Order: sequence, then C-alpha cells, then structure tokens
Amino acid sequence: MIRENVKKILKGLPDGVQLVAAAKTRTPEEVLEAVEAGVTIIGENYVQEAETAFKVVEHRAKWHMIGHLQSNKAKKAVAIFDMIETVDSIRLAKAINNACKNAGRSMSVLVEINSAKEKQKAGVMPEDAVVFIKELSSLDFIHVEGLMTMGPFSVNAEDLRPYFRITRELFEKIKALEIPNVNMTYLSMGMSDSYIVAIEEGANLVRIGTRIFGKRQ
Repeated sequence: MIRENVKKILKGLPDGVQLVAAAKTRTPEEVLEAVEAGVTIIGENYVQEAETAFKVVEHRAKWHMIGHLQSNKAKKAVAIFDMIETVDSIRLAKAINNACKNAGRSMSVLVEINSAKEKQKAGVMPEDAVVFIKELSSLDFIHVEGLMTMGPFSVNAEDLRPYFRITRELFEKIKALEIPNVNMTYLSMGMSDSYIVAIEEGANLVRIGTRIFGKRQ
C-alpha cells in the first residue's frame, strides 16, 4: 500500500514541488518502504522517533524536523536533520546555531509562521516575521531558506487557502528584501487533506502522512 500511495502522489505533483513524507508514529520499516518507493525527504515530529528510524534508513533520504523542537533537543536534532522547518524563536535558533558550531556543520531552517494568529499555536506572527528573520540572519551556522505554516485545523481544505496565501505573500515580500544570509527558496505548506490547495497557493514542499501510510492506529 505504501509503495503504491507514494508512486501515485509523486506522479501527481507538479514539477518543482517536493514531497515530505510525514512519518509521525510510523515504524522504521514503514519509513524505509516509503523511501524505497521514491520518497527523498522524511519529515519527523519527534527527535526520538527520528533517531530510531534513522538507524534503519540512514542517509537514503533527507531528514526534516516538522514538529516543534525544544531547545534542549537541538544537539540531537543537529546530528540527524538536514533541515528544521519549525524555527519560531530566537532562543531555539541560537540553540541550533550553537549545536551546529560544536558539530562543525550548518543547518538549513524554515521559519514557522502562525498564519492564523492562533494564540495556542507555535509560530511567528506574520507582522513580526521580517524583524525575526533579520535577527536570524546574523547567526553564522544556520541559514534561513524559507517559510512553513500549518494553518488552522479544518475539515475543508478551502478554508485554509487564505492562510496559505498570507504565507506566500509574506514569502515573496521577504524574498524581495534580499536579506543577507537568507535565501527564500522553500515554502512548506499543506498536508494530506490540503496539499492540493497549498500547491495552488505556491507551496513547493508538502508534508503528507496519512495519504502515504494510512490512518494512524
């Protein structure tokens, strides 16, 4: 099932749009099957789950952190991930930067935008994003490469369109500023039920779990 699902999704993605297989709660064997079917980026929500899966999959795919990362997990995250999509505080950014410095490497990051301005959700408010990214640009070992958003929970994908649009417009605004050490390359938006709308609004990274692996048990 996983193999067929991956091939179907990849076939339907437009050129320039990359699939991130959202592997939350999935077994390393399931993750490996997805990679063998053509997935090139694995998205993990938890460092511990990523560590377990990484032992099996290793570098046969890129690894993206797509869940909230605690600052005290930065060292472990830097050892596994190729990109952290959920940077939303200076404290976290500095923790990643210090971990990278100690590990002798750099890290690509996306800034998570709270596009719906939900108080209970993580992410930088849209109006604060430019100042936040300018502050991040001074850090030597992380490189801002775009934006990510979740949007509010909704059973109707169309309800998310305005929030994807807000994030894409912000992406374009920041790109036009040409901030040093910032390359606005990736716009990560949309999940299993909303990725088609997200692509229509400019996403070039889509985080899909259920449509690949099936519903969680």
